[in-house]
Amino acid sequence: MERYLPGVVRGGGNDGRRITVRQLLQHTSGIPDYLDFLKPQDVLDNPLAHYDAHDLVKLALARPRVFDPGAGWQYSNTGYLLAGMLIERVTGHPYGEEIRRRIIEPLALRQTSVPDDASQIRGPHPRGYARPGKDAQLQDITALNPTVAGASGSMISSGADFNRFLDALLGGELLAPVQLQQMMKTRPTGNRDGGAYGLGLESHPLPCGGLAWGHDGGIPGFQTTGAATDDGSQATAMVNLYLGGTDAQNNDMASAAQTALCEGRS
Repeated sequence: MERYLPGVVRGGGNDGRRITVRQLLQHTSGIPDYLDFLKPQDVLDNPLAHYDAHDLVKLALARPRVFDPGAGWQYSNTGYLLAGMLIERVTGHPYGEEIRRRIIEPLALRQTSVPDDASQIRGPHPRGYARPGKDAQLQDITALNPTVAGASGSMISSGADFNRFLDALLGGELLAPVQLQQMMKTRPTGNRDGGAYGLGLESHPLPCGGLAWGHDGGIPGFQTTGAATDDGSQATAMVNLYLGGTDAQNNDMASAAQTALCEGRS
């Protein structure tokens, strides 16, 4: 990391001279997740606030590392903020511009966008709600400045576009075979379901055999999980309640996607 972002990854025992790009993308860097230190109520009280990615990274790096680089696995959204910075440093363009040029436009994903600072969702869309506390009233959080997520999850898409993307990725349309092979080189995450993580891509065993490849993610108001098999089946589940959601809700979404994938293979 020091080669690409000199002096950026420092603090709390986190040292970019010891952290590789692979560790960053595979969540084995030990860098803390900035979301663990960002108060949800602050986001809900001021949903249109702009967040600078460098400030969010500094928020995480002020805390001690979770483990030594390569010594464990823990999901960290900070890693993707750093990946966005890395893309800009290497290409000279913001990460959103590179996503549009390399993925959205070639695949004609007409319902997919990188909104940058825009708080409005274009076209027909569901409303997003958050529950600040267990007994609190639901709060409409649809209008949200997505810089709170940045490169870690600020994209907007539809189920059809997400499925098209996964089909293209696993089908070899986006990456050379050697690159896709590296992306799908996984390590166990410690989840009881046998989940494993590659480079920004996770796998889970299917009850009908084989693996489901994809990713889940959320931003206040919305949550998505999408997966595909390498033989062409795809399934995406979306729900419009994220902040204040439950583990049962997450499990139901994953189960729905797995059921759809298995039915698609029968």
